[in-house]
Amino acid sequence: MKIKREDVRNVAIIAHVDHGKTTLVDELLKQSGVFRENQEVKERVMDSNDLERERGITILSKNTAVYYKNTKINIIDTPGHADFGGEVERVLKMVDGVILLVDAFEGAMPQTKFVLKKALELDLHVIVCINKIDRPEARPNEVIDEVLELLMDLEASDEQLDCPFLYASAKAGHAVLDLNDAPKNMVPLFETILNYIPAPEGDPDEPTQVLISTIDYNEYVGRIGVGKVEQGTIHVNQDVIIVNEHNPDKKARVKISNLYEFDGLNKVEVKEAQIGSIVAISGIADLHIGDTICDPEHPSPIPFQKISEPTISMNFMVNDSPLAGLEGKYVTSRHLRDRLMRELNTDVSLRVEETDTTECFKVSGRGELHLSVLIENMRREGYEFAVSKAEVLYHEDERGKRLEPMEIAYIDVPEEFSGSVIQKLSERKGELHGMSLLSDGSSRLEFSIPARGLIGFRNEFLTITKGNGVLNTIFDGYGPYKGDLQYRKQGSLIAFEAGEAVTYGLFSAQDRGTLFIGPGEKVYCGMVIGQNGKAEDIELNVCKTKHLTNTRSSSADEALKLTPPKILSLEQALEFIDNDELLEVTPTSLRIRKRILDPRERKRANMKNK
Repeated sequence: MKIKREDVRNVAIIAHVDHGKTTLVDELLKQSGVFRENQEVKERVMDSNDLERERGITILSKNTAVYYKNTKINIIDTPGHADFGGEVERVLKMVDGVILLVDAFEGAMPQTKFVLKKALELDLHVIVCINKIDRPEARPNEVIDEVLELLMDLEASDEQLDCPFLYASAKAGHAVLDLNDAPKNMVPLFETILNYIPAPEGDPDEPTQVLISTIDYNEYVGRIGVGKVEQGTIHVNQDVIIVNEHNPDKKARVKISNLYEFDGLNKVEVKEAQIGSIVAISGIADLHIGDTICDPEHPSPIPFQKISEPTISMNFMVNDSPLAGLEGKYVTSRHLRDRLMRELNTDVSLRVEETDTTECFKVSGRGELHLSVLIENMRREGYEFAVSKAEVLYHEDERGKRLEPMEIAYIDVPEEFSGSVIQKLSERKGELHGMSLLSDGSSRLEFSIPARGLIGFRNEFLTITKGNGVLNTIFDGYGPYKGDLQYRKQGSLIAFEAGEAVTYGLFSAQDRGTLFIGPGEKVYCGMVIGQNGKAEDIELNVCKTKHLTNTRSSSADEALKLTPPKILSLEQALEFIDNDELLEVTPTSLRIRKRILDPRERKRANMKNK
């Protein structure tokens, strides 16, 4: 007989990037008494990874639990960025409702639509929380209309349309049901969760069923599967069988050796867990997302949506430049392979394929940010390797026609820059689908554009909008191939001699374009040291010193003034490289180089390609 477990609620917090999900979870943790009175707590305590803290984005979903009025509320903080949408899709299988967080100024954004659509498809209850109402330019009433319109566009049921609305400032730690109410604390939100999010239900007497929705990884205990107990109970030392709806051949018999539940920020070891509990299970080596842990007598997998396919790929290869092995700790193909395979333990949206050489691996992901986060994590861990330019992954339709991934790009820019943005995106095969005026006087442009048209565009976008533009994209399926694209109009400045860059050589080179290096840096033949102002590549000698003469004045060299070099970030470097170039990544340096270092061989290869 099915029963409702009233002492538990399972809820996910979903939103567009930077609308305040992680800050809200912080406040719920604080106000439920997870932390001691005098405990020092970091901001955004859920973003545990260094990169998440620096960039202010959530990359991996996180589980936590708080108690309110004797009810355990399991909370999942999800990523908001489109590249990590794979994370959002599957964690929603663990919950019975969502809190949709919307910025009181920005309103419903592209990713708001994406995450809300996923929640509605799973028939989850929605609580809408208008956040950042203390922003000076907040417009909560208009934003509510936008969210209702969005719910109608997504064909929400009458029950979903009748969802509760709250107004909050996660930063200040309060939520209210009515804008006229005096703000105090988060109690109105806690109460709404208890009253509106349904309690999990299931039959405790049925055979065990636990769907694994997330995989965590720990050096000490290996893979940790996180999922919800759908039916029956699960206990330590229980014999179970692992099955998977998408892999009918999978039937692995194992024993549950360690079982945990979440309490605040900790995992607490438990002996058994009931229906509706979110549990973590360690000690099973071959556990994957989408697996169902069942009673051996009743192996019945729970349906699970397939993870969205990657849309973009890069080659990760062993660094073979003349400076290889000087700065990295892990440099061999075995190191590279092991690290990429380990990433597959936790990142389901990633694909790693062997190529025809053992030195190179094809790595595919959901977008440039997805892959750049992996690259940055690897270099911080001491890896040294090279990567190629990002390429999109094409599909073919039944008639053999080439299809390419398409994106919807939403761009908010001040009026004076909209003409330049429209021109640049049209050059990249973008089509303008809509244009509207926002309340602050800026324009919102909506483009349909091939994913490859956005490769290398963000940097240029910030330049043409003088840093005032906001660009958001969302995957929009596959469409017919839009024709060839020229990514870069400028060529590269290339060093043709190995050595150390000197002021005299750089001074002569800077007239040709923008330099990426300063004096004293090591260079090698074929290394890209800057960007040419014109379309062609130019080879330069930046190690060249001035010939000594008898009549040399002591102040002659002091007069050479160098423009400070443009130091590229990882994202800028990945956007800059062309198809015949690689990015050399080490823990301390980022160097752009030509694939073929030797100038004569490079010329021959170019002649062949023409």
